[in-house]
Amino acid sequence: MFKRVAFKRKLILLAVYNITLISTVHKEIGKCNSEELYRIFQSINPDVIFLEAFDNSYSKYHQMLFSQFGVYQERLEIKAIQAYSQNHAFEYVPVLDIGLSDEFENKVAIVSENKDYQRLLDRYISLETNGGFQFLNSKRNIALQEEMRELEDRIIDDEILHQEVNKSIDAYEHSMLRNIYSFCKEKSFDKAIFMCGAGHRKTITQKIIEYEAIENLKLNWTFYNDI
Repeated sequence: MFKRVAFKRKLILLAVYNITLISTVHKEIGKCNSEELYRIFQSINPDVIFLEAFDNSYSKYHQMLFSQFGVYQERLEIKAIQAYSQNHAFEYVPVLDIGLSDEFENKVAIVSENKDYQRLLDRYISLETNGGFQFLNSKRNIALQEEMRELEDRIIDDEILHQEVNKSIDAYEHSMLRNIYSFCKEKSFDKAIFMCGAGHRKTITQKIIEYEAIENLKLNWTFYNDI
């Protein structure tokens, strides 16, 4: 048993662990579609695909429906994963184990009624539709997301609500990264991708820097189209 464990640890130490963060949107819209995402998959050729999703988002039953009857899921990322699975071998790993809070949902509902926010959101959707994944994975996207967050703070003058929402988002993002690092401590691979909603790009990137400073296992993170 000791020799087998030691050999496993040696394999893990020899692994490369290249992970590319890809910012996504969960529904197809314009150039943000499964065909474009599939092409990104092909350019990276991952051995592992981490996704901001729960286990039941693409269950064994859903996988059977696709393999036996060709039934595609509606969610953009999973549809691309299904297409990629036809010609590639990889491990799919959903990394969510907690959801966002009711306070987060309440905040979204309130700001969505604001006319200024609706105009800013329309602008964002237009850039998303026409720019596709190049826009979602750009500094321009981060800047516009920041502009939206600042407007949200002005619309809702409730510091306690803001604190609760930020606490929920923080826990949500930390849970995804904890699950990725836990997986990497158990299994080895050369290339992986981690797909996460574009709204998390800035804060997830900051958290990755924090994790790399404290974790013994070092992962080689890159950020798709980081321009």
